Amino acid sequence: MPKSSSAAAPATPATPPHPGSPAHPETRGIDLVSDSERHGRARDLFAVWAAPNVSVLNFTIGATLTLVLGLEIWQALLVTIAAQLLWVLPGIVAVSGPAAGTSGSVIQRAIYGIRGNKAVIAIYGWFISGVFLALNWVASSFMGAELLVRLGFHNRTHALILVTIAVAAVTVLVAVYGHGLILRSYTFVTIALLVIFLLVTAFIAPQIDLAFTQAEPLSGLGLWSSLTIGFAILASTPLSYSNSADLARYLPRSTKPSHIVAATALGGAVPGCCFIVVGAALGTTVSNADASVGIEYVLLDMLPNWLGPLFVLGVVINTVALNGMTTYTASMAFQSIGVPIKRIPSAVLIGTLGTIFTIILVLSTSLLGAVNLMLQFLIIISAPTMAVYVTDILLRRNRYDGDELFDERPGGAFWFWRGVGLAGITAVTAGAGASVLFLSTDIWTGPLAVAAGHLDLSVPAGLLVAAATYVLLAAKSIRQGAAA
Repeated sequence: MPKSSSAAAPATPATPPHPGSPAHPETRGIDLVSDSERHGRARDLFAVWAAPNVSVLNFTIGATLTLVLGLEIWQALLVTIAAQLLWVLPGIVAVSGPAAGTSGSVIQRAIYGIRGNKAVIAIYGWFISGVFLALNWVASSFMGAELLVRLGFHNRTHALILVTIAVAAVTVLVAVYGHGLILRSYTFVTIALLVIFLLVTAFIAPQIDLAFTQAEPLSGLGLWSSLTIGFAILASTPLSYSNSADLARYLPRSTKPSHIVAATALGGAVPGCCFIVVGAALGTTVSNADASVGIEYVLLDMLPNWLGPLFVLGVVINTVALNGMTTYTASMAFQSIGVPIKRIPSAVLIGTLGTIFTIILVLSTSLLGAVNLMLQFLIIISAPTMAVYVTDILLRRNRYDGDELFDERPGGAFWFWRGVGLAGITAVTAGAGASVLFLSTDIWTGPLAVAAGHLDLSVPAGLLVAAATYVLLAAKSIRQGAAA
């Protein structure tokens, strides 16, 4: 079997003298990371994932559980913990980065084939990245604009656009400097954000009644419906991070996979769990009328004058941290599907598109409505693709040959049938179909969800159907390939 071709990326391209340095823009795209350039420790990934997840969106999503879905605080706590367990999946995906030495958008050629992967990455890689860019820029835009208005800026529309453009510009700058800046700075970002968000929590805590009970407590099928919908909304965050391999690919090959899984999973789950629960408790103090205005505005009203601007700054920093990472990984998607563009111009392009989408969104929606609807619909794509990626790693025992991944010639290891991995495409399609049938939202409820009493089983259905289908169709060929 040929190991390389003229289409393959070189293993040792021209890079800055110290590829892990935050002082130089990262010029590397999807090309292989040589052993001599490997650096870092698995525990560094904790802060990389914690910084994006100390987020105001956790307050917003948490408030949804009690305010909109009608759960008690203890019920919200249980469903939050259950959903955060799914962070183990991005942790497993992350181990493929050091094994292959390239980005996840290239590694998935082993699943979907050379041509099939281009279609998958173009659709779900960019779609998920674009949605999360917009959602997080929306959050910071709403809060930043509100602060400007309170400080005397008269035109809210202009304030929204101004904040969006400013935050987007800083975000793209982070993406341009890339892995070195993210790895070195996110520990300090995490500490700063924790201080700010814990201060906010301390000031709103006295206004929370932990003995709160819903006026009409849910029971029976109604309770299970709210629990499953809440789980779906919460699960969409960890399921969306199939880019975790990109942030781990510089680690030495000798790094223990268990350490990579633990650092990634805990980095995302711990802050997410803490602040979602705080948001759930906050939801018990807010009326539906206030929520329609925006949870972010309610939070500002609950804080002292000196802390409000600091909180908004924290929201902006968090947005830059999350979207900087998202833009960084999305900038490699173009290369992986064959578009002749370098990583830095690609980062600028996706940042520009995300900015335009965000401006349209902030002028036409509320944060609460946008978050809930988009997160649920993301499951249709994110659950099956995450399931198939994790299943492939387990079936191959995380053995990926970087040179073979770049062999794009017919007859290569991952050419499959006319360049398409039918097992991967079929599994993802089946998983997406299962998710659609079990999805329950305000604008679409699948027939099986209706038959089950409006239970939203889109997450387990998408994960299990996609994984089972892939095992059925691909396990034998993968074992044969490993034996050969």
